[in-house]
Amino acid sequence: MKTYDEVIAWMFQQLPFYQNKGNSAYRPGLQRIEKLLAHLGNPHQKLKIIHVAGTNGKGSTTHLMTSVLMESGFKVGMFISPHFTDYRERITINGIKISKQYIVDFIEENYSFLQSIGSSFFEMNVGLAFSYYSYHKTDYAVIEVGLGGRLDATNIVDPIISVITNIGLDHMEYLGTTVQEIAFEKAGIIKPQVPVVIGEKNKLTDSIFEGIAIQRAAPLFYAENFDVKDYSIDSIIGYQSKNTKTALGGLELLKSIEKIQLNYQGIDNVISNTSFKGRWQIIKRHPTIVLDVAHNYDGFLSVLDQLSIENYQKLHLVMGFVTGRNHSVLMDLLPRDAFWYLSSPSVERGKPKNELIDNLPTGFLDYSYFDSVTLAFTHAQKLADREDLILVCGSTFVVAEVLEFLQNG
Repeated sequence: MKTYDEVIAWMFQQLPFYQNKGNSAYRPGLQRIEKLLAHLGNPHQKLKIIHVAGTNGKGSTTHLMTSVLMESGFKVGMFISPHFTDYRERITINGIKISKQYIVDFIEENYSFLQSIGSSFFEMNVGLAFSYYSYHKTDYAVIEVGLGGRLDATNIVDPIISVITNIGLDHMEYLGTTVQEIAFEKAGIIKPQVPVVIGEKNKLTDSIFEGIAIQRAAPLFYAENFDVKDYSIDSIIGYQSKNTKTALGGLELLKSIEKIQLNYQGIDNVISNTSFKGRWQIIKRHPTIVLDVAHNYDGFLSVLDQLSIENYQKLHLVMGFVTGRNHSVLMDLLPRDAFWYLSSPSVERGKPKNELIDNLPTGFLDYSYFDSVTLAFTHAQKLADREDLILVCGSTFVVAEVLEFLQNG
């Protein structure tokens, strides 16, 4: 392996990749990441880390907190997953993607060790990110949990603060079938004596968070406890208000601990600072084209709330799903009088046509199926009038394919 493309191909092809493969790639536990980070000299121990978990909104909260810290003059690492069109989106410093050469050097230097311990794709990402942030001496690193919390590879960290956005029913095959069980997994990021902010109160899960926080002597705060400005962000839609309040609560806590001044203009500049995308991302007008990565029940409810305040004549829905999603339940939430353009994202987990079509909601009539997401999208563009709205959603991979199509088109 010498070129960047060869290295990335090896990372994707040789090691399990959860976003593509699903169950066969999910490898929970901290033993391998502990070995890898020890091999790298434990770079995570040199970082000031903000650890962010949650069912929905953890990516948005990560971007918002990063943007405010950037706007405040700090060098900030941001770790997210998955990416849309470029692997390097996962690892950035002040909005600039990790260099290709650093990735090549990291893999070549650690190739034998990575193979010897059987590092997963995600564990390599985590080790690479911590190594990169340590090398560049970031002031802060905002780290988004990959899946769950307790057994996620990022949970090796000892953060300054922890943030849990909310709890919903998602990834139930891994995290549990009730919100209480899922809350327990997310609460795994609560560390002894490390303050934690909970984004939303929920009578079903509050006692779980509070109980674990007491056991670990971790001061617990709810985002609503903080007296922060209720930002109205013109560049981000209304359903981000909860995530904004969570981010602001975390930042207020961080400010009190670190004794720093913060510039909250970063909330308004989150798109330009961090390349924030895929959350009610309006890419065109006349017709309005919106991309949103909503893929679970709560995410769809948020999209539905936003649709209810939008002005449009006809709704065109470009959608696809991955296996493990009850697409019939999700689609049943959305307006039946829309035009539906269905397809399957081109990943191994993409829900196949027969499964998608055979399990449509009852009475579901006005739909067409296309052999690719891009075909579905271009057909929607052809049929939409100037005052219509085209919404692309159902999976991060559906949004990613449309973004890549637009980027290359």
